[in-house]
Amino acid sequence: MEQFVVEGGNRLDGSLLVKGAKNSMLPIMAASVLNSSEESVVLHNIPNIYDLHVMKNILGALGFEVVYRGDTLQVTPGAEIHHTIPDEFMKEMRSSIFLMGPLLARLGKVKLTYPGGCSIGPRPIDLHLKGLASLGVQVREENGYIEASAEKLLGTDIHLDYPSVGATENLIMAAVLAHGKTIIHNAAKEPEIVDLQNFLNTMGCQVRGAGTEKIRIAGVPAAGGCHYRIIPDRIVAGTYLMAAAITGGQVTLHNIIPTHLDAVVAKLKEAGVEIQGTEDSLTVLNGRLQAVETLRTLPYPGFPTDLQAPMSALLTKARGDSLIVESVFEARFQHMQELIKMKAQVSVKGRNALITGVERLVGAQVNATDLRAGAALVLAALAAEGTSVIQHVWHIDRGYECMEKALGQLGARIQRTSGLDLSP
Repeated sequence: MEQFVVEGGNRLDGSLLVKGAKNSMLPIMAASVLNSSEESVVLHNIPNIYDLHVMKNILGALGFEVVYRGDTLQVTPGAEIHHTIPDEFMKEMRSSIFLMGPLLARLGKVKLTYPGGCSIGPRPIDLHLKGLASLGVQVREENGYIEASAEKLLGTDIHLDYPSVGATENLIMAAVLAHGKTIIHNAAKEPEIVDLQNFLNTMGCQVRGAGTEKIRIAGVPAAGGCHYRIIPDRIVAGTYLMAAAITGGQVTLHNIIPTHLDAVVAKLKEAGVEIQGTEDSLTVLNGRLQAVETLRTLPYPGFPTDLQAPMSALLTKARGDSLIVESVFEARFQHMQELIKMKAQVSVKGRNALITGVERLVGAQVNATDLRAGAALVLAALAAEGTSVIQHVWHIDRGYECMEKALGQLGARIQRTSGLDLSP
């Protein structure tokens, strides 16, 4: 069983280069299915994370040749493209649902099971299915399978009941090859959606408005190959900013887009963290951690739910009481019980958590229950007295490239007890 062993109490110092965003990479890899030309889609700035290899295997099963070297991924259409996504891949990663839109656009049909992923509460795909139905898709659910088909996708107005990131992206990818124009109202505004739009336009599609609540798509006959560079991962960047802050260190992150982290930086400053920035970097300086009155997770541009758990770890060491309100996912406080094992003072009631900062955390054996919870436990372990053992770190590998090496580069004493081969 993979685990991290962390000896706490070491200040982090140095600099890191942030790789491409997991939450951009996966939908963009899915969108490469739209390519019907003889040219390849070549993606740059790709992080070597677990979810990359799952999506790579899915594309391979669908009939694409996928080659990963360095930080570059090349996706080339094969002679025959399949419409059925193997069950084992659907259960392994929730982002496999992103294949629905592009497969329907490319082939007019798709067959899959319900997606898996982190257990952070119900994440129904009804918004995906409802939006696809508006485009003319017929959906049949039977024996745990979803079969969707459309003789012709027709552009239309789609009004999302909630600004779901996944639904917004899936519907964009379905609509780019539809007949006519599509407008998505109440769309999610995350930077990763803007990245998807820019990628699709590089393929020859016509999408505009990403980053606003109204996205307009004009259907085109076909999409082609291209070269594209993925934006930096704002969640990884935010995690390492918090790692520096919780250890009282000084760390500079390069190759980032600071404006993507405005809400995070504002909350860190409220918590007493000193931060300086340039056009493509942020530096954490020494600061005295203090409680924040309320931290509420919200869709972008609000504070991201994906950084709620790492921020929770930080606040366990902040003087005073901090209230966290998780308004996006109802089961995203599983890490709190693990933090309590490290002598954190936490009280959870529904979607609210009250954290009272303590002078010292104590090393313990804890369990990473999901991706971001695992990152939070690593941060707590860095600041704790003694040794911590963090189990099930494959969750962490899903979104962070070799976290133990990145933190070790900054001076952390962390090791993986057994190697996980993520080679191409």
